[in-house]
Amino acid sequence: MTSLSINQTDFDNIRSYIERQCGISIGNDKKYLVETRLARLVTEHGCHSFCDFYKKVIGSRKSALRDQIVDAMTTNETLWFRDSSPWVALKEAILPELDKRAAPASKPFRIWSAASSTGQEPYSIAMLIDDYCLSSRNRNLSPRSFEIIASDISESALLIAKSGRYDRISMSRGLVGPWGHFRQRYFIEEGATAQITPEVKSRVQFRKFNLQDSFAGMGKFHIVFLRNVAIYFSDSFKRALFEKVAGVLDPGGYFFLGSAETVSGYSNSYELLEHGRATFYRVRA
Repeated sequence: MTSLSINQTDFDNIRSYIERQCGISIGNDKKYLVETRLARLVTEHGCHSFCDFYKKVIGSRKSALRDQIVDAMTTNETLWFRDSSPWVALKEAILPELDKRAAPASKPFRIWSAASSTGQEPYSIAMLIDDYCLSSRNRNLSPRSFEIIASDISESALLIAKSGRYDRISMSRGLVGPWGHFRQRYFIEEGATAQITPEVKSRVQFRKFNLQDSFAGMGKFHIVFLRNVAIYFSDSFKRALFEKVAGVLDPGGYFFLGSAETVSGYSNSYELLEHGRATFYRVRA
């Protein structure tokens, strides 16, 4: 427990700064969260209080301090094939539909994992695509038929994701049931860690990206995953964000949110789809 405490004024200033920088909305009851996650930075930067720290933050022109704050406040909770049902929908409904549309000379289908954290989501996408292509009867698709872009705002999360190396705790989360055999097929066990195979690793392009920035340079996508991150954003940011996603989706493109998230009340640019226990969206033409 930190000996530093934050008063209401400093808390309001810092949480407003965080929302301006990355869209994360921190409730009034989360004062303890700011205290515990930023206390180390306060002391590391030679500040004796959160007030001093905030003054240093707003007076600094360097992005490194801003990145450290965003990194500390970002929740990197993730696991392989999280919630399972969206992955079943991808395998049983969306990939077969893309398989019918695929042609040898066609451009790759582009997929964006827009809050990729430590890499489990985009690597799960790459593994599932590889598994589908191996078992597909039509064989119009191959792993090279896809371009997978993964982005996150957290530098530390991206370092883990780019390494493709995971500890035992990470490996124990999600690689079970219908996805259990992926551990043997797509990982190289190395003592206490496991390294994702070079073939899968090479299929994911990681980049640092702030969802508040313009999407103009991202290009068009056939599928966007933005799962389990919108719950941390304000209503106004969610409205703007969902419209920006709609703008980068190809006509008829698919949009996946987390199981506790919805576009309802925020955007009319999508139609709701269901497959099994999964709910997801298709952008309206």
